[in-house]
Amino acid sequence: MGKEWVVEKHDSDKGFWAVFPGLCKGCGLCIEKCPVKCIAWSEGLGVYGTPRVGADMTKCIVCGICQMVCPDCAIRVEKYKQ
Repeated sequence: MGKEWVVEKHDSDKGFWAVFPGLCKGCGLCIEKCPVKCIAWSEGLGVYGTPRVGADMTKCIVCGICQMVCPDCAIRVEKYKQ
């Protein structure tokens, strides 16, 4: 049997943002690099019992920078086609 992955997903009309708590080690690079500062620490815990991140989709521009800088591939961003 494989490992079941948990995902915390946030949607907006622009796209979606997801974090995989089982991969997020709480390094904070995504918070630091987000151009609109929509990412912050959430109440849940990441893989090592460290804080994990969450996104405020009212501010998110779905640019994908957080996905690119995450060293653990814990963030997935997808812009909806319009």
